[in-house]
Amino acid sequence: MLPKTHPLSTPTLIALIYLLCCDLILWVCVWAVLLRLDGEGSLDIWDLWAFRTISWALLCAVSTLVADNSVHSLLKRWVALLSFLPAVFDSVQTMLPGTVRGFSPVPDPGMVILSSATSTIVYMVLEMAFPRGGSAKGARNQKKDEEAKALLKRVIWYSRPDYFHLGTAFLFLSLAALFETFIPYSVGKVIDLLSGKYQHNNFLWAVGLMALCSLGSSMFGGLRGGMFMCSLSRLNKRIRHMLFQNLMKQEINFFEENKPGSLTSRLISDTDKMGRSVAMNVNVLLRSLVKTCGMLYFMLGLSWQLTLLTCIEMPVLAFIQNSYNNFSQKTSREIQDCNAEIANLASSVIGSIKTVRSCKAEAQEQRRYEQALNNKLQLLKRKGIYSAVHLLIRRFITLGLRVAMLFQGRNLISSGQLSSGSLLAFVLYQKDMVTNMKQLVYIYGDMLNTVGSAVKVFQLLDRKPQMREAEDLAPEKLTGRLTFENVTFSYSARPDNKALESVNLELSPGKVTALVGPSGGGKTSCVCLLQRFYEPQEGEVLLDGEPLYRYQHNYFHQKVAMVSQDPVLFSGSVRHNIEYGLEDCSFERVKEAARKANAHQFICNLEQGYDTDVGECGDQLSAGQKQCIALARALIRKPQILILDEATSHMDGSTQQAIQDVLNNITDQTVLVVAHRLETVEKAHHIIFMEDGKVVEEGTHQQLMADQNGRYYRLKEKLFNTEPQPAE
Repeated sequence: MLPKTHPLSTPTLIALIYLLCCDLILWVCVWAVLLRLDGEGSLDIWDLWAFRTISWALLCAVSTLVADNSVHSLLKRWVALLSFLPAVFDSVQTMLPGTVRGFSPVPDPGMVILSSATSTIVYMVLEMAFPRGGSAKGARNQKKDEEAKALLKRVIWYSRPDYFHLGTAFLFLSLAALFETFIPYSVGKVIDLLSGKYQHNNFLWAVGLMALCSLGSSMFGGLRGGMFMCSLSRLNKRIRHMLFQNLMKQEINFFEENKPGSLTSRLISDTDKMGRSVAMNVNVLLRSLVKTCGMLYFMLGLSWQLTLLTCIEMPVLAFIQNSYNNFSQKTSREIQDCNAEIANLASSVIGSIKTVRSCKAEAQEQRRYEQALNNKLQLLKRKGIYSAVHLLIRRFITLGLRVAMLFQGRNLISSGQLSSGSLLAFVLYQKDMVTNMKQLVYIYGDMLNTVGSAVKVFQLLDRKPQMREAEDLAPEKLTGRLTFENVTFSYSARPDNKALESVNLELSPGKVTALVGPSGGGKTSCVCLLQRFYEPQEGEVLLDGEPLYRYQHNYFHQKVAMVSQDPVLFSGSVRHNIEYGLEDCSFERVKEAARKANAHQFICNLEQGYDTDVGECGDQLSAGQKQCIALARALIRKPQILILDEATSHMDGSTQQAIQDVLNNITDQTVLVVAHRLETVEKAHHIIFMEDGKVVEEGTHQQLMADQNGRYYRLKEKLFNTEPQPAE
């Protein structure tokens, strides 16, 4: 059963019928009184408005008697429409040229019924398509609309730098709409001249007017489209740059929690939708709005009766379109999520194709990808079915009202109130009017939809890094003493699992410190904290006695360099990868760093030397060559703190020895080595043994080996038993 306050509930319908009868009685009573007074039963415009105002007051009073407060509140819109719609149409008619007449309270019983039916239909559509926030669902929908409108305003705010381009586009849009509006009018004039006595001059004038309107519409329409496309391109560039810039500021945790495919989708697809919501949709919205106003003026001038009949179609189609838009918005969001999932899945598989192939997981990944495609296909099928049903209902209503309009038009032609050419012009206007009204409803919903799809873009634009912002400390002299003071740290994905617990250690300048221990002991976590990829939950990491966040970002990463076990190279030349992140770096500096990393010789043997493209992620090079280039990339910066995380594990024996010679000649740099090679660990000035996130032992190799019950001594055979073989 429908709730009492629903526009189709039984109490509401009973109240509607009762009030409609009261209104008809008022019409007849006033008409009878006027006939007795003046014998004509006519009113002027001011008398008509006064009569309808009195009718509105009386109907409001009657509604309080026949319905309770909840239903009475629901009927306010309908009473206002019923009372003032005839007066509004008659008033507009008097503004049209060549119309001078008095107004009868009952000029035509059919038009009175048509007016009442129109008021009722408009009321039903307004109440059902745009309910007031009386229910929880209505309140939620209203809140969503308000949020979408706020987002739309923000997208428009981002378009402020393009005010000149948009203003020019709006000017061309108005001119194009103006010329296009005159085309049906000129066509009607041509038909009237052909159906009557042929007059050559008048015919040429009418054809010339039609040609001029067509030419103006085409020319200004093209200029309008070009300016809007230019504005769209500028807006897309600006938003993408802002988003990419903000993404680069986020902490490492953010990129671990958000998959690259999803972020790429937001950066490319969603930003494009944001641009279209302003440039393309506003283009169509304003064009349709200007054309609708112009066509409504001409339609009222041709026949206000046919215009009133046309107005019945619009709210019905608006209700149907609004219902379809609500479903379409929901489905579009689901399709958008599917697209992001498909892109992420393809990106992860293609980026890890070696692992997939080595594990014989091609079939499994194909099934996953096919399942994702099937999910999207189901959504598209459902959207297609709803679209077909929506189109069928809409066209059935349009055809039915078109037939009714033609019957009414025939009656007007028979009575001499309308010519054949005017009827043709009206039909053309009516077709364009309905199309524009559908566009107005659809574009508004699509604008909210496209802006809604950009919610995540705005979230990314507004997101602030969860780490403390780097300050501006940049001393000329940096000693390089690193200290962990009671550092406790856990990853956001595993907050209850402490990767480090109350760690205290110190790295001294001029010394090589080796960090050793079993896997999962906390070595990599220490390295990540030293690079300020994360921040500890407790304690502090100090550099020369100052917390890391106090140092200026560029200065800190200029002084701290790291080479990992599996370094990342970027698509481009060898030289580009060595000087990556540096400006105005000379070729001599590049070669000097390559020599220190024992990479110069194999680079020169490449086909194009330092200009050789390393391929996607360095796939054209061996693992050892990639480590050499990554080491050169670190050494070219002349860092005060050098971190080597298994940085020589894939190098051949001669290269490892060359790197060991570099470490042996360390004078003032702070070097941290995470290694499993016995030679590297033995020659370190200081060894820190970590296990279960804690510092278990520390000292020189001789000191730790002296304690035969120590963890370092007991695990030495497991850790350093076999020297890893260099990669081919």
